[in-house]
Amino acid sequence: MGPNEHWDIIVVGGGHAGLEAAWAASGLGARVLMITLRADRIGAMSCNPAIGGLAKGQIVREIDALGGLMGRATDAAGIQFRILNTSRGAAVHGPRAQADKHAYARTTQELIATRDIHILEAQVSGLDVTGNRCTGVRIRQSADTDETLLRSSAVVVTTGTFMSGLMHTGADRTPGGRVGEQSAAHLSSNLKALGFELGRLKTGTPPRLTAGSIDFSNLAPQHGDDPPLPFSEMTDSARFPVLQQVPCHTTHTNPAIHGLIRANLDRAPMYSGQIEAESGPRYCPSIEDKVVRFADRDAHHVFLEPESHESDWVYCNGISTSLPADVQDRIIPLMVGCERAEIVQYGYAVEYDMVRPHQIDATCMTKRFEGLFLAGQINGTSGYEEAAGQGLLAGLNAVRCARGQPLIRLTRDTSYIGVMMDDLVTKTPREPYRMFTSRAEHRIALRADNAPDRLTPLGRELGLVCDDRWARFQQRQQTLGDLHRLFESTAIDSVSLRELARSGRADSQTILGHLNGASVDRRLAAVVFNNCRYESYLIRQQSDIRKMAELETRRIPADFRYDRVRGLRNEAVEVLSRFKPATMGQASRLAGVNPADLTLLAVGLKSASQSGPPSVS
Repeated sequence: MGPNEHWDIIVVGGGHAGLEAAWAASGLGARVLMITLRADRIGAMSCNPAIGGLAKGQIVREIDALGGLMGRATDAAGIQFRILNTSRGAAVHGPRAQADKHAYARTTQELIATRDIHILEAQVSGLDVTGNRCTGVRIRQSADTDETLLRSSAVVVTTGTFMSGLMHTGADRTPGGRVGEQSAAHLSSNLKALGFELGRLKTGTPPRLTAGSIDFSNLAPQHGDDPPLPFSEMTDSARFPVLQQVPCHTTHTNPAIHGLIRANLDRAPMYSGQIEAESGPRYCPSIEDKVVRFADRDAHHVFLEPESHESDWVYCNGISTSLPADVQDRIIPLMVGCERAEIVQYGYAVEYDMVRPHQIDATCMTKRFEGLFLAGQINGTSGYEEAAGQGLLAGLNAVRCARGQPLIRLTRDTSYIGVMMDDLVTKTPREPYRMFTSRAEHRIALRADNAPDRLTPLGRELGLVCDDRWARFQQRQQTLGDLHRLFESTAIDSVSLRELARSGRADSQTILGHLNGASVDRRLAAVVFNNCRYESYLIRQQSDIRKMAELETRRIPADFRYDRVRGLRNEAVEVLSRFKPATMGQASRLAGVNPADLTLLAVGLKSASQSGPPSVS
């Protein structure tokens, strides 16, 4: 691997974003180099070893529909599968799996080993830029070696929490992106020198306990679904689940714990001022934040979740903390079942640099440099799933950029990935961005169960979907067609199953129970029921979707001068100039831009297209 060797795509980082970027790019025939600090940590689950959940499960299904690897790896490594939110409609059901963290990492490493993906252990110290294009990276393989330049047609940066990462447990501070690993110390200064605006965020993780030291006899078990449903369309249902399934258990905090936390807030880095990050994750707060923000609560749930069959570590979901070790030693025994629990890893917070995402396009390519793509927590997001969705899109578009092809944007009406990307480029996160079903205005159409029907044809068109997956998809479509006809021709009291589902006069259990005598795929029958159930709602949404599509097709030149549009308010000029929206649709979703501004902008764009720059006020 010499300095004159040229790569199609260089991927910086081996986390969930980096994995999907490398997988997508290599699947399109690109020669990929993945640069990571430690090859044995590729695919590591730094925080909770779980995949999916509310809205996040939809993203995993979308990644799978587009040919990604996260769903396949989860099915191979899952030790508990559950559909969350089943008391509500199918549009907000969330597939989730507790994963064996060692099996998951091993599976991802085995998968990428089947592709033309080369692995290099090194630290990226900077980007190589020629004019307005990124042409490679500079690396150091050890602290005492000189920099080496590696050239490529496009670069995808997926540094996670490692960019100038700093870990905190009480007053103790250690450079690193996760426990036991160094930080990426030089890339931040290089990005700043290249003109990027950086921010600083923080996240945290809870203590881990040994299973053998926990008394589970007084704790409520939380079992998975029976039978469980896989994430991936590529998983053989006859051989699923692969690993032995296990329960989780629940315990809780109490007033004594809350009092102890309040008495030691001055020793918590977030409250002592030791952490410089703007904000932590509001929707997954530390136990210190919970105690302060919800002062009227006497208890908070804590989920004790096994991390692997290969170790006895248990993840304490719900008490993420950066309090000192001695305080954590006093908190844990106060929880029911944990009176004699042994802490094998203390909770800690990590603060890290990110690039404010108004500087990227919804394709994941930066607006400043062609050929440079950012994906994952570097864009201000949280979660494995959000990172993986960005990684897939970045890998796809990196190859398309290298080949001179138009870049791909997923829209808000077609996918949660599209919602996320649009949110990132039209809003600047002051806290780690997390996906929720409430963020998607078309969530009825963006269900977990119909992700293949929405996205696999697009994935096939773009070259992401292999022949085997396409054959399975075609079989799925044939079965769905047969089931739709069965719903039309089968009746209860002279009313077709389709009409019963559409009108809401019968629930899914009643209708699917009526089909028990027929030889049908019950999972796909549920898809047909949901299609019928939401049919009238989807018809009503089409008008809104068409209007949105019209706005998304009205492009705005990257160098458009908003300050030359007659009558445009100063606030709108400032916001539009900062975010540089790619379309009128994106402009319409910017805070600080109102309908009157959009009207003036449309006139300005029309004037510019007809006779050069718009009128100067």
